[in-house]
Amino acid sequence: MDMIKLGQAAKQASFTLATASTKQKNSALEIIADELEASAATILAANAKDIELGREAGLTEALLDRLLLNEARLKGIADDVRNVITLDDPVGSELDSRILENGMSLAKRRVPLGVVGVIYEARPNVTIDIAALCLKTGNASILRGGKETFYSNMELVKVIQSALDKAGLPAASVQYIEKPDRELVSQLLKLDEYVDMIIPRGGAGLHKMCKENSNIPVIIGGFGISHIFVDESADLERSLDVVENSKVQRPSACNSLDTLLLHEAVAKQFIPMLYQRLHQRVEFVAAPTALTIFGEKEGVREAKPGDFDTEWLSYTLGVKVVGDIDQAIDHMRVHNASHSDAIMTNSLVNSEKFINSAGSAAVYVNASTRFTDGAQFGLGAEVAVSTQKLHARGPMGLEELTSYKWVGKADYLPRA
Repeated sequence: MDMIKLGQAAKQASFTLATASTKQKNSALEIIADELEASAATILAANAKDIELGREAGLTEALLDRLLLNEARLKGIADDVRNVITLDDPVGSELDSRILENGMSLAKRRVPLGVVGVIYEARPNVTIDIAALCLKTGNASILRGGKETFYSNMELVKVIQSALDKAGLPAASVQYIEKPDRELVSQLLKLDEYVDMIIPRGGAGLHKMCKENSNIPVIIGGFGISHIFVDESADLERSLDVVENSKVQRPSACNSLDTLLLHEAVAKQFIPMLYQRLHQRVEFVAAPTALTIFGEKEGVREAKPGDFDTEWLSYTLGVKVVGDIDQAIDHMRVHNASHSDAIMTNSLVNSEKFINSAGSAAVYVNASTRFTDGAQFGLGAEVAVSTQKLHARGPMGLEELTSYKWVGKADYLPRA
């Protein structure tokens, strides 16, 4: 593939998208949603091939779950696209405006970023999520999925480009890097003449590689150890329900629970409750004090160095007992609490302290970490969950895929 030509085509398409009407963009999205459902048999057959090859390659069940499409998931993806149609188009809206003393009206107006490059792994739904959000915001996109999703993504991109053509928009508005060659990723990261932002979605290694090699601004996200701290005032039965949901509802998701921190005043009561509720599904990795409380039980092992820095993405849960909320926060700071973290508490003081101290993109009081999701936040689908502190943070929806320009209007006004 000629990456320069790919970049040039994307940049040219971005000029058309920047001036496309909301009606035209929504029309393309409606066609995408309809054709996803009409092409379900073809898409699922391609996905079945990816699953088969993934099993042969020894992919974990967590990765296979991320890769899997079925009729329900495909319908959910189509519904997410339709949901994006219902959302306000941010392009052209004004962030604020004022009249200067010289009579000039001055405003910040939202504009598309231009061309967005997204590098992601075994999640074919991401292909549609990114395409939908970028189209709605007038951005062209260059996508590079993992080799595990090759056949699924090729069919999905066919649907997208067919819909673009039917809506009268350039097919190059959404392009896909078909070859799994890593050299092509390196070339993409150097296309700063054509690409305006890089968004990696994957593990820490992918993010590190993009940060170190890109000439283009990189949005970091999607990785981080998610924690729940159960303090001494918490309702333990209801906390257990939230812990269970955070861990097992979809353990392969980046917002699933990795580490449970327990105040020492409740640990002896809570750990037996936790084991009884989850031991048939979850393996526990316990720090020394927690291990003593668990006792010699099946499915419990002592934590090893690095375990509390591991994003499990599976039915594994780290458990540690801490002396107070300060120790919990200290643990989180050391062990990459940057994604989704929660406190279970009936103390207003502790809840506010946790909110202000946790360095996470999303912080919850008495709620599951699994809520960190564009659709759950009412943003539509998301292009990523940003864990950095510049431009965008948390689920990146429509507004996060725009920039702004200053617009000044006057009556032939020279500067004094």
